[in-house]
Amino acid sequence: MSELVVRTATAVVMVMVAIVATMMGGYGFAILAAAGATAVFYEWTRMTRGWGAGWYVGGFAYALLAALALLWIRDRADNGVALALWVFIIVWATDIGAFFAGRSIGGPKLAPAISPNKTWAGFYGGVAAATITGAAWALFTGLEWLVLLLAPLLSVAAQGGDLFESWMKRRAGVKDSGRWLPGHGGLFDRLDGLLPVAILTALAVLAGAA
Repeated sequence: MSELVVRTATAVVMVMVAIVATMMGGYGFAILAAAGATAVFYEWTRMTRGWGAGWYVGGFAYALLAALALLWIRDRADNGVALALWVFIIVWATDIGAFFAGRSIGGPKLAPAISPNKTWAGFYGGVAAATITGAAWALFTGLEWLVLLLAPLLSVAAQGGDLFESWMKRRAGVKDSGRWLPGHGGLFDRLDGLLPVAILTALAVLAGAA
């Protein structure tokens, strides 16, 4: 079985779990958020061992804030279910758009010293995919119109989270943050873009921008 098939199958399962948990809410969604945050923090501490206490505290705060942001968006924000799914859609569309645009177009590298495979074509492809898909979902579900403006910005944030984790892995000398997911590596490898997007979306809601 090819790596792409394994990656795709694993991704489909993760997407379905996230959608079902978000729709159901309650303890299921809370457990999913807590499990994701715990796995991210565990992998973070493994990579940053010996980097100092600040990295330990920072990783704990980063994972915890993202989990709390998702829970707050889902349960407290207006139209919370649709907005929580919008957060996931932005991240997923960014990853898919960047992957296919980067593969099909190629061109200049985005950050060769950090992640040699990422290209500017992939970057713009991710932003475009997130903007179009996020806008379609927002219009379909009646989300605030300001989220249409937030989509490209949060796509950039998702890719920034990805690059940040790539930098961490390069510094730690590891290929993946873990080995939990066939074809993907660790949970942090898959949630690196979701963490900043969840936090920033919650802040946008609190500021009245979403």
